[in-house]
Amino acid sequence: MAELEIGQHCEVEHCQQLDFLPFVCDGCSRIFCLQHRSRSAHGCSEVNLKSEEVKPDHHKSFLCSYRGCDGKELVPVLCSFCEKQFCLRHRHQSDHECEKLETPKPRMAVTQQLVKNIVDSKKETTVMKRCKGAKNAETAAKVALMKLKMHACGDKSLPLTERIYFQVFLPRGNKEKSKPVFFCSKWSIGKVIDSAASLMNLKNDNNKSTSKKLRLCHPASGEALPLDHTLVSWISNKECPLYNGGNVILEYLDNEAQFLEDTDSYVE
Repeated sequence: MAELEIGQHCEVEHCQQLDFLPFVCDGCSRIFCLQHRSRSAHGCSEVNLKSEEVKPDHHKSFLCSYRGCDGKELVPVLCSFCEKQFCLRHRHQSDHECEKLETPKPRMAVTQQLVKNIVDSKKETTVMKRCKGAKNAETAAKVALMKLKMHACGDKSLPLTERIYFQVFLPRGNKEKSKPVFFCSKWSIGKVIDSAASLMNLKNDNNKSTSKKLRLCHPASGEALPLDHTLVSWISNKECPLYNGGNVILEYLDNEAQFLEDTDSYVE
């Protein structure tokens, strides 16, 4: 019976072992058995050359450039404005005091004032109509707070004294209508949105020039909260505050949109 020609012989001269699953050296391209597969075991002729080219595979980390912060990330987190590297905590312009943070230009003052007047007028009318029940909303939030504390998800490392709890109503089209979540009172609204999107697996392209942005909206006025405002500033807002234990709405809005229409349909 003829011998089956399966496998190959190890090319080490004193070995010549037949191996059915031979190894090919990525340095000298010769064939070896299991015992001689390493470069040192077969005295690879390319070992010196390759060792100069191949560097140790150390996990590279990216140091945050915000002063006083020693945070590191395994992937680069660059500010698209100043192009500097930051940790996730300081990724937003307001959080790292970005040198490219734009201030209103004089030539835009008239247009901005006109927009502000329209927004303020709508806000005033909306606030008068929908924030009359503020006392009722505050009472309802206090009742709901205890239940939210039992079921809410969030960053467990946050101190209990800094946690703010919300029933977060999700964008239209999601399988879940809402979810109880807690955030840090010191976070910016932008960071709150990032955290919520991560917790609830929502698409978040706020750092890209897309037509839709994920925004956090007031359940009463429908206002899209400014990304650089802090959460605590809205908790202490005198006109139409957010309540610890109350509702907020996440929705995708056009870049220029300042308000979410028909907020009642989310929270009903």
